[in-house]
Amino acid sequence: MKIIGVGCGPGMLTEQAIREISRATIIYGSDRAIELAKSHIPFDCTVKTIDDFKNLDKLAKDAIILSTGDPMLAGLGYLSGEVIPGISSLQVATARLHIPVSRVSVVVAHGTGHEKGMQNTVEEIKSGKIVFLLADPKFDVHELYTRLETLSPPMKIALCENLGYPEERILIQDIRSPPHPAEALYSLVIGNF
Repeated sequence: MKIIGVGCGPGMLTEQAIREISRATIIYGSDRAIELAKSHIPFDCTVKTIDDFKNLDKLAKDAIILSTGDPMLAGLGYLSGEVIPGISSLQVATARLHIPVSRVSVVVAHGTGHEKGMQNTVEEIKSGKIVFLLADPKFDVHELYTRLETLSPPMKIALCENLGYPEERILIQDIRSPPHPAEALYSLVIGNF
């Protein structure tokens, strides 16, 4: 089995990923992942939308599983099999903002990890790191901003929406007037940058 990162938006596939996808006989992925890779999927390849993420380890050895972004950044890289990286939202955000990745701490706040994501963000900001926060639409950014306002370091927040897509938007504001997501596909870069 191969787990292939399709990038965070259109045109973010690596040459290695394209080569593997173009040879595939069976591909699994979310609707978004399939859409990002579709121009490279062979016409005779069987393509299946993933409905049950719990049983992916039981797929055939020759299966290719598409993962949005990079499989190792809140993706499907936990599965056994070869992982082929993709261009992640972290890479795109840091490139657009000219922030060295070595200055960044990644915090994932998906599903049930909202409270832990908030706590980790506050702790990383206190330690002087810049936080790249990957959250889902249910994450309470207002509550996070309330907690961050109590800290003293200078702090900017970059709201990164739809990275890599034509409608990409990056809005940088101060903690006193923080940006709020308007889209479901977003991340935040928080800190002194």
